[in-house]
Amino acid sequence: MTTSIKPVLCVVTSAPIKGKSGIPTGFYLAELTHALDEIEKAGLKTVIASVRGGQPPIDGFDLTDPVNAKYWNEGDLYERLANTPALSELNGADYSAVFFAGGHGTMWDFAQSAEVHRIVSEVYTSGGVVSAVCHGPAALVGAKLPNGEFVVNGKNIAAFTNAEEVEVEGDKLVPYMLQTELEKQGAIHHAAPNWAENVIVDGQLVTGQNPASAKGVGAALAKVLLEK
Repeated sequence: MTTSIKPVLCVVTSAPIKGKSGIPTGFYLAELTHALDEIEKAGLKTVIASVRGGQPPIDGFDLTDPVNAKYWNEGDLYERLANTPALSELNGADYSAVFFAGGHGTMWDFAQSAEVHRIVSEVYTSGGVVSAVCHGPAALVGAKLPNGEFVVNGKNIAAFTNAEEVEVEGDKLVPYMLQTELEKQGAIHHAAPNWAENVIVDGQLVTGQNPASAKGVGAALAKVLLEK
């Protein structure tokens, strides 16, 4: 392990349903495992947490995905997810980076959570890396620096696009459109074609557009940390 670098905090949603629709959701398993795989292969330690703690809801539980299967069947991911710490128990300055996995559940708790915003600010202001993939950048919606400026203001980012949300008919359910809200807060959003891998690195921010980008976000996060 690269013991001189503080652990990477990996955060997942605690929201089990898509708002008032009753449709089950949670964090998207491959977006966690594909990023974890790259971060841990680089020798970095990881801690998995959730907004409210305990067992977070999983969406996209697909064990035909070899990385999912490796983590679920051969690793200790099941045990790590069984009782995750809540963000309220953690201090962002204790981590070299934070990674927010996606899944539609994030749209109902990341941007609405003062604890999410606190962790983002603490990691960023302590010189750490803030990263997210797909709907994970919902954590950046409303997140501010101590000077009151939005974290994403003037920053190049990638996130689940309005076009992708419309394609999956999520626009009829989500409380806001992620791309639109990030752009309102000054983000310079870069959209690739729907479902194409797209990873953007801008200083301390590492973001990805969709599930296909999770591996690349993990690799880019590890690269930034190891080159610091």
